Amino acid sequence: MAGVLDSLASYVQNMLTEMARDEVHMLLGVSGEIEKMDVKLKDLKNFLLDADKRSITDESVQAWVLELREAMYDATNILDICQLKAMEGPSHDAGCFNPLLFCMRNPIHAHKIGSCIKDLNQRLEVIKNRSLDFNFININSYENRSRRVASSRLGSRETSSELDESSLVGENIEVDTRNLVDMLTTAELSKCENNKILVFAIVGVGGIGKTTLAKKIFNHDIIQQEFGKKIWLSVNQDFSETELLRRAIIEAGGTHQSARNTRGALERALKEALNGQKTILVLDDVWKHQVWEDVLQTPLVVGNGNDEDQIELLKDIGMEIVTKCDYLPLAVKVMGGLLRQKTARRREWENILNDSIWSASQMPEELNYAIYLSYEDMSPNLKPCFLHYSILPNSTTFLASDIVAMWISEGFVHGASRDLEEIGKEYYDELIERNLIEPVTGYIEQIHCNMHDVVRSFAQYLARNEALVAQNKETDIADKINSQKFFRLSLETRGLESDELEWYSIQAQTSLRTLFSVGPIKIKPGDSLLAFSNLWTLHVEDANFDALVESLNQLKHLRYLSIARTNTSTLPENIGKMKFLQCINLCGCKSLVNLPSSIVTLQQLRFLNIAGTGISNIPKGFHGLTNLRNLYMFPVHMDGDWCSLEELGPLSQLTRLHISGLDNVSSSSFATKARIGEKVRLSYLSLECTSRIRHGRLVKDEEGIPEEQQQLIEEVLNELHPPLGLENLEIIWYLGQRLPRWMMSTSVVPLGSLRILTMEDLACCMELPSGLCQLPCLEFLQIIRAPVIKRVGLEFLQSNHHCLNHSQVGVSFRRLSTLNFNGLVEWEEWEWELQVKAMPILEKLILQKCKLRHMPPGLAFHARALKKLYINDVKHLSSLENFTSIVHLDVFRNADLERISNLPKLQKLIIIMCPKMKVLEGLPALQRLNLEDYDMETVPRYLQDLRTRHLLLNCSLSLLTSLAAGKTSPEWDKFSHIQQVKAYANDAGILRKWYVLYTRDPFHLETNISHPVIARACNKPKRLAYTTTCTIVDEWPVGRRTSTDKRQPLCQRLRCNAYRHLVLWLRRECQHCNEVDDLAPSSDQWTETVIYSACTRLVGGRYSRQQRHTKPSRM
Repeated sequence: MAGVLDSLASYVQNMLTEMARDEVHMLLGVSGEIEKMDVKLKDLKNFLLDADKRSITDESVQAWVLELREAMYDATNILDICQLKAMEGPSHDAGCFNPLLFCMRNPIHAHKIGSCIKDLNQRLEVIKNRSLDFNFININSYENRSRRVASSRLGSRETSSELDESSLVGENIEVDTRNLVDMLTTAELSKCENNKILVFAIVGVGGIGKTTLAKKIFNHDIIQQEFGKKIWLSVNQDFSETELLRRAIIEAGGTHQSARNTRGALERALKEALNGQKTILVLDDVWKHQVWEDVLQTPLVVGNGNDEDQIELLKDIGMEIVTKCDYLPLAVKVMGGLLRQKTARRREWENILNDSIWSASQMPEELNYAIYLSYEDMSPNLKPCFLHYSILPNSTTFLASDIVAMWISEGFVHGASRDLEEIGKEYYDELIERNLIEPVTGYIEQIHCNMHDVVRSFAQYLARNEALVAQNKETDIADKINSQKFFRLSLETRGLESDELEWYSIQAQTSLRTLFSVGPIKIKPGDSLLAFSNLWTLHVEDANFDALVESLNQLKHLRYLSIARTNTSTLPENIGKMKFLQCINLCGCKSLVNLPSSIVTLQQLRFLNIAGTGISNIPKGFHGLTNLRNLYMFPVHMDGDWCSLEELGPLSQLTRLHISGLDNVSSSSFATKARIGEKVRLSYLSLECTSRIRHGRLVKDEEGIPEEQQQLIEEVLNELHPPLGLENLEIIWYLGQRLPRWMMSTSVVPLGSLRILTMEDLACCMELPSGLCQLPCLEFLQIIRAPVIKRVGLEFLQSNHHCLNHSQVGVSFRRLSTLNFNGLVEWEEWEWELQVKAMPILEKLILQKCKLRHMPPGLAFHARALKKLYINDVKHLSSLENFTSIVHLDVFRNADLERISNLPKLQKLIIIMCPKMKVLEGLPALQRLNLEDYDMETVPRYLQDLRTRHLLLNCSLSLLTSLAAGKTSPEWDKFSHIQQVKAYANDAGILRKWYVLYTRDPFHLETNISHPVIARACNKPKRLAYTTTCTIVDEWPVGRRTSTDKRQPLCQRLRCNAYRHLVLWLRRECQHCNEVDDLAPSSDQWTETVIYSACTRLVGGRYSRQQRHTKPSRM
């Protein structure tokens, strides 16, 4: 693919630049040939974008592209060898940059490298000459254009809002400042509509003091108090639109890193940063009105109430685009993702509508026009990332950090101004925004995604000449593998047992640069990796990799090594010779207990994951891996007076760090040496001790957890305070009673950027930290298994909860959108008064496995944005009421839950195994109800008055059989008014084996239960469970012989009173509640007298009828 070629050409040029910087070409005596290669690549790169489009349908262009790609790959391998030979040469101090000296010492190597580069240049020359036959259009690359824009900005005048008061002279500026401040804050202006922008201009000749006056106003105390957001932008003549938006986001306190470089993404990030707050914007040094009209107006004005008008203006174009997509949901979704990258202007939407791709002829059937449009709109660096994602094996889970590490290793992500991981994550996020990959629910921060089959097929078709994806459902895997030469091979062999693929069958693919093998593959003694000497990426999973370990160090070019979940018990001792290794993933290799000592010499290593292994110590010298960005499950251990935590000190480039075994530290001074707070790039930190919790409860061993150990671990974590920029924090298996000081109310500054906080297995913690409510950016809070906590008080919601005047206290948890309490098994009380303002934008709340008796009144009153509520296994909770914003409610295994009421916006309700549920009322918007209880013998009575359109019922087979009788069923009146009912029952271990499907209008009733079975069920007397049928199940019995500490249904009490008279008959015939309704009205007081009367009438009536039927007739 030419899209891959453009990125590959850039990567090769970067390699050449690095070699020139390090004078490697001088060292090898090949400087002339290297310079020729650089020139040829620059010439070829000009028309690679045009070749990209034409290679889709033109086979001759495809052949040219294939030839050029292979030459590029050879170039990277040759340049690798150059760098390796330079590394193997004498030290720099010994004069290694003397090319004559190197050639004299290594004449064979020097000659061989020189010959290879000369041959490659000749190939590139031939390829370049052949390109003239295709008349490619000369298109400048994105990189060159951006470089010109960047250079044009050099030397521009830049101003800031900072003001030096000592330099001000005169009184007029004070008068003018007061006047303008009054105008900006006058009461009349505050009455203006939300979508009105008020403009004040300061004009005059240069040097008159316009900027100084603006600074004076901007920093005025009244302005600082009046405006929630304050933005100062220095515009200049040659401004960059994206850079201006990025700076506006920073000024507004937003996160520009997640916004990437696309206009649409930056505009949305700016809207989110402003969040509807009153804003003052100063544009200094403005030369063109377009800075407002073309750049800032859309995010600042449209976001304040004008969205609907804008949508209406674009609706006609949008509908035409939908028509061109043939109304296919996936195509429309992808087009929506493409339009999100554009500004909301008719011109840009019309360009997409009128793109020539829609009418292109000779397009292969495999290509979806909408996806192809989105592909064409991608930058050259994003295209290979998209194609690479499509060959990832479907049957395994790849997280965002894994995928970004692969892209970096493959050379798709390159640059010098920012961290490669940051750039790679932006590519990943853009694929999500374009709807080309979809986040999997249940994962925070969209770290796991899937690709739709149609999108995957499209990408695999584009990469068909380079990559092969073979899966276990195919019977001819071996034939496909040997059909042509591939550079990337993805194998999924899970499920293949009798016809297991053999390793030798893939060894003919000696040009492979990427190999994925997921699942069993037959590796015999003698098999090796020698045939794959060109590999850059190797991912083997669930295989006998031990047989291949010996030959692993022969992969000189390897950048990415993942042998997750294999039986590997060892790594090569000389792994340090694999100089280009950037990523090592050993996750789940349980037999692996040691890291080779030479691993500390891998200077280019950026990613190391040893989670789930048997590794409990790391080699000394680990601190030399200063290029590490991601380090997972770093084990803490002591060796005399040395602690492995010391090795973390120099690793200043870390962005993601997981430390385990912190309870092994003998002194908090070792934690200080880790210098966690100095790692300014750190965005994710996980701190972990050793687990003391099983099944949600603290393990009670003979000694328990000594108080000294608890105090020590508290001191250790106090010294591991994170840097200011930390965004994601995990604390796991913590053994202290009190959480670290830096989480308390007086010390929350270090967590000012924290967005995600997870605390799991807090074995000894008595209470939650009081400072969390102050965190300004906290969006996600999850607390799992804290078995000692019994109460969540006001200190959780207000750090200064002792203040008597709650109106003086600000809103707590102002950015929190998701809250999860799971496994607080002794938690009984949640205190939240109505006066305490908190969680105004909370959208999702999960409560699981606790003893909470009632929901706090402040939650329903203040959490007005709450949309999803999950209540699972909460003991003693009897009702859920007055949540006016909830649209989705899920209640599961709540033994005492009886009532759900006054949820006016609820659309979907799921009730699973809540046997005491009696009342559902005040649910006018309910559309879908899911009921699941396989002990359910009758349809709940509350359904009869419930107005919902869809019912999904999972019940017992006996109840399902009754429903199948339709209008003759005793349950008919309870569900017949519902528009659509789907009911299922399990049988013999088969889920949903039996079904009943009912539609009210037009009438339709369908079941796979046979008519004879239904007839027999209808004629058979039922023994109904009174806990699900009795309408007065909770009436207290009275009388001399009844126990006042038990609850019994009336029918059971009747049975007790009549027992001594007709016990056998009553047990056989009693229909429990079915006959009770005829004996006494529901309003009666069920006193002993009434019970006795009803029992007498019931028994007497039955006995009389039986006597009449059995009395012999007279002759």
